[in-house]
Amino acid sequence: MRPFFDRVIAPFTYGFPVSVLIQGLKYRGELACARPLAAAMANVLDKEPYPDLLVPMPLTNTRLAGRGFNQAMEISRYIAAEFGLSIAADACYRKGDGTPQTSLPWKKRASNVRNAFTCSANIEGKSIAVVDDVLTTGATLNELARILKLSGAREVTGWIAARTPAPGDL
Repeated sequence: MRPFFDRVIAPFTYGFPVSVLIQGLKYRGELACARPLAAAMANVLDKEPYPDLLVPMPLTNTRLAGRGFNQAMEISRYIAAEFGLSIAADACYRKGDGTPQTSLPWKKRASNVRNAFTCSANIEGKSIAVVDDVLTTGATLNELARILKLSGAREVTGWIAARTPAPGDL
């Protein structure tokens, strides 16, 4: 089955030293780590067509409250400033609390995020770039892209700092 997102752009494979930056940002609140991640993304994205909107990957309210920030939003701020793009931070919401994707086997991740998002913004005909830190199976991006397309998005691209290698690629 084809994914709902149109493509993914990621400058890095998830591993040292990029993993240190991502983990510092995500788990230790080192917000300064967002800047070099975004700068590397901007170098790759500079050759890409600009989207109408950036949508940071939403967190559940519980995760956002516990962390105090959304790492995808922090990366989005730098990218938006670099390219003069608008961030639609409240365009989509993640419903419920669900099981964290990182604690699940790859094959269970798609069902874990099914119907996890809602979109309330007017995005009819717009090109959307979903910004996130890591793409593992693509299940979360795919589900958000499905909802964005059902809400009228013309195109959904993942702008991701790093991709993990597939299990067979390790």
